[in-house]
Amino acid sequence: MSRNLPPLNALRAFEAAGRHGSFTGAAEELNVSHSAVSRHVRGLEKRLGVQFFRTQSRGVALTEDGRRYLAVLTPAFDEIAAATELFSADVEGRVKVNSDPTFAERWLVPRIGEFQTTYPKLEIKLVASTLVANLDQHEADVAIRFHGDGLAAAGSELLSNTQIFPYASPAVWQSGMRTRDLLRFRLLFDRDGDPWSRWFRKAGLTDAEIPKVQRTLDAVLSLAAAIAGQGVILTNPELVEQDVASGRLVKCVDHGLDAGSYHLAFSAGARRRRAVRAFVSWLLERSVIYRNHNN
Repeated sequence: MSRNLPPLNALRAFEAAGRHGSFTGAAEELNVSHSAVSRHVRGLEKRLGVQFFRTQSRGVALTEDGRRYLAVLTPAFDEIAAATELFSADVEGRVKVNSDPTFAERWLVPRIGEFQTTYPKLEIKLVASTLVANLDQHEADVAIRFHGDGLAAAGSELLSNTQIFPYASPAVWQSGMRTRDLLRFRLLFDRDGDPWSRWFRKAGLTDAEIPKVQRTLDAVLSLAAAIAGQGVILTNPELVEQDVASGRLVKCVDHGLDAGSYHLAFSAGARRRRAVRAFVSWLLERSVIYRNHNN
């Protein structure tokens, strides 16, 4: 039967512009000019006799007709991409990963080479940012975030719920020191709030004994300061695993505190792609949850 299908390039331009809310974003994704995207979209609107976008002060916004059309096209393109991957013997393509900066630098980057060796035709585009990508708009395929309350969006996967412990340089923490000796040092932490107060209370100190700690460094710099011998940091074991193995840091005491967790999220469309599933499976297999379960 004959199908009434507009030109593919026009559909791709409209779908990308609709997700990004921007002709410029669509042009960057499709590697074409802004004017080419605009031309394709206007041609599609003229062919169908509808207006898909309205101009606003910053970029463009979808009309109701545009939202309805996009809601059909995006899943359709996702399905076509997933079906096409079935004919490739190797897992290939690109996975866009938006990660919490601390997790990216301290855990993911040191291990990403192992993944690339296993999947040489799969490219990982990693963005470390405190800004969470909009997965529904395909700003990223996968997002890794820390949740201080341990809660995350429905459908996300738990990467780490390990407790946090105090770590310091061997030059700072000497053999024979005890919990109260921690009060002598600068207290660092790599998350929001004041986890040291809660940690000390759980360790048995009174409120009068617990110092008020002010955050002066961000997460990555706090870790760097601890390694440089400038204080003691409360953090997750997996984030300092290599530093402990190399002798740059030591665990001060074996007393931990529940203080949130890292979660992995990805959209339904991304989940259908072999490349994304390969990365997610690899990540989960190497997460603390997986290692603890198999020990």
